[in-house]
Amino acid sequence: MNLPNKLTCLRMLMVPFFVAAMELSFTGHYLWALILFAAASFTDLLDGKIARKRGLITDFGKFMDPLADKILVTSALICFVELWVTPAAIIIVIIAREFIVTSLRLIAAPKGIVIAADIFGKMKTVCQMIWVAATLLQMYLEEELLMGITGLNELNVVLMWVTLVLTVVSGINYLWKNRAVLQDMK
Repeated sequence: MNLPNKLTCLRMLMVPFFVAAMELSFTGHYLWALILFAAASFTDLLDGKIARKRGLITDFGKFMDPLADKILVTSALICFVELWVTPAAIIIVIIAREFIVTSLRLIAAPKGIVIAADIFGKMKTVCQMIWVAATLLQMYLEEELLMGITGLNELNVVLMWVTLVLTVVSGINYLWKNRAVLQDMK
């Protein structure tokens, strides 16, 4: 297993620790959640750069890298719903898109087709990760200061809506670009 694929696996292994930091109440737990989320997100950036630079792009990486991103981000979003930070309807749309694109990849795989992340999917993922990190920062600061931070909530609302729009656009784009895979199902 090459280094980029090991980083992808590491990102997946970090998820339970991130969720524990979100769920367990101890001093600075949102800060730890933010640190773990940021570190896991950094592995996403790093594994892609290394894979492209060293020519280590594999089918495993094309499949598992987006899956690891989905597991990380959806874990955060589900925690946000449980903590009443984000409306469930927004998260349902985001997770539905993830299921649709992952299902499309699973349908394509036996046909020898690998559906790699495209620019819209990458933009969606980056926006999701920025939104989650900003929300975690807000949660940490509010817990520490016992009050809201002017402008931070508004920023997170804007990030949430931008993420939602990018999620829908990228989902439609994947379906459109790969419609032939779906037409073969008839």
